Amino acid sequence: MSNFNSRGFPYHRGRRLRSSSNLRDVVSQVKLSLDDLVMPYFIKEIKDSSEVKNMPGILRYDENEILFQLEKLIEKGIKAVALFPKISEENKTPEGIEALNENNLICRTLRNIKKKIPEILVFCDIALDPYTSTGHDGIVNRKGEIDNDITIDTLSKMSVLLANNGCDVVSPSDMMDGRIKVIRSELEKSKNINTCIMSYSAKFASGFYSPFRDALGNLKNLGKTDKKTYQIDFRNQNEAIKESLEDIYEGADIIMVKPAIYYLDIVNILREKCLIPIAAYQVSGEYSMIKIAAEKNMINLKDTVLESLIGIKRSGADIIFSYFAEEVSEWLK
Repeated sequence: MSNFNSRGFPYHRGRRLRSSSNLRDVVSQVKLSLDDLVMPYFIKEIKDSSEVKNMPGILRYDENEILFQLEKLIEKGIKAVALFPKISEENKTPEGIEALNENNLICRTLRNIKKKIPEILVFCDIALDPYTSTGHDGIVNRKGEIDNDITIDTLSKMSVLLANNGCDVVSPSDMMDGRIKVIRSELEKSKNINTCIMSYSAKFASGFYSPFRDALGNLKNLGKTDKKTYQIDFRNQNEAIKESLEDIYEGADIIMVKPAIYYLDIVNILREKCLIPIAAYQVSGEYSMIKIAAEKNMINLKDTVLESLIGIKRSGADIIFSYFAEEVSEWLK
């Protein structure tokens, strides 16, 4: 930062640049755009419930309903979405084999979207937790441990399958070691050379994921176990930076910090250390805290949401995943 040599008051009055709304807008350093936002959606089987109990205003959509929803979203100016499937319990197994079914819920939805709305950018989660009866992102071996290498084999096949069905950006959120290298290699072999990888490279073992897990229907599957052997300890800054730089080296096109608001230091350090785009995910718990507080008239929804998103962008994020994206599209107009 340049040194500021001031003659002091009254030659310098900081309030001059804050004296009107138009002047504040003209000199603002950070501006939020619809191009910055990705809207996450939960996809369900037709017979399943639409209600997401702990996320007010958020619904699950079946493979037909989502088309209507995305058409509205495009009209509002949002160009990118992330899809998360809630599959039926009878299709869940310890190995998550439904993830490799070419006619599973997410593959059918992808084909429909790309047929009807080919221009929309689709991010797809690469992890096994929607498909495993254990609720874990990976495959549990006989020792009761998440088997890193066996899980990677399934994740790489899953990535190719989703790319073949129209996914633009495969998004490994599993936090297995070395999976970016293998996924990049398999995408190249399958001629999916333009499929991007967005790595959840700094995904912390957070308490803010519970509403999301409930929305996916795997909170009860996970039970009293946790994901601390593969997600990053929230006390560790250097570990998150190291994991992210390793994923860039292995072939990630975009890296992700998750959650967002409580981890802006990580976003800021990564912005200084890398040249590729950085995404940050304003997760379900962050969404629900703001939404419920606003419903109780404790805070102003619009002002608080925009402040939170500007804060994420100011820290250095290029892309923001937020369940508020659709509402924000109305406000920014």
